[in-house]
Amino acid sequence: MEVRGVSSHHLICFLFVFVFLEVSIFAHGRLLLEGKPDPDNAVATARWLVSQNYWGVLSTISNDMGGAPFGNVVSFSDGLPDQGRGIPYFYLTTLDPTARNALKDQRSSLTISEYPIGTCGTTDPENPTCAKLTLTGKLKLVHRDSSEAEFAEHALFSKHAEMKDWPKDHNFEFYRLEIEDLFLIDWFGGPKPLTVDKYLHSSEIQLASVV
Repeated sequence: MEVRGVSSHHLICFLFVFVFLEVSIFAHGRLLLEGKPDPDNAVATARWLVSQNYWGVLSTISNDMGGAPFGNVVSFSDGLPDQGRGIPYFYLTTLDPTARNALKDQRSSLTISEYPIGTCGTTDPENPTCAKLTLTGKLKLVHRDSSEAEFAEHALFSKHAEMKDWPKDHNFEFYRLEIEDLFLIDWFGGPKPLTVDKYLHSSEIQLASVV
């Protein structure tokens, strides 16, 4: 059978790809435009994890629990889709403990995993080949009338569109994690050596697909 010159073979292939993409979008909320970097490229792997992930666990020092660590699932963005700069931004309210904690003690860490991206397959999330990254530093409030706040708004609302409609009386504001340390596992053998300077400014960030 042909449809306007298109063979049944090509039509079936087209339908398969279309359905696959639809399922991918439904399952992950986006298409992976860049593949996982080679495990030997620690900088690229770390930047890829931050760019491709939409959420993670943000840990702060709890005021309500006497300084105990408090982890909270949060959405974040480091820039427009597939144009990340490596620095995570958040949209938080002091009705939630995370923002209240940060305003008293800025020490914080963001932990993200490759697993939600969908490239670990059936591998357990704790398996070293399923990459994981913890960014540690200070969670800082972004001045609302600054150019940085404008950047944070574009970065977050482009990936999390519903944020624009969150209640205005909840006084959401933009926050930035000022990175001081990185902990990356993307293969066996322990954490990869990775400095903040290389992470933010390396000219060797190549996101060549290997998966």
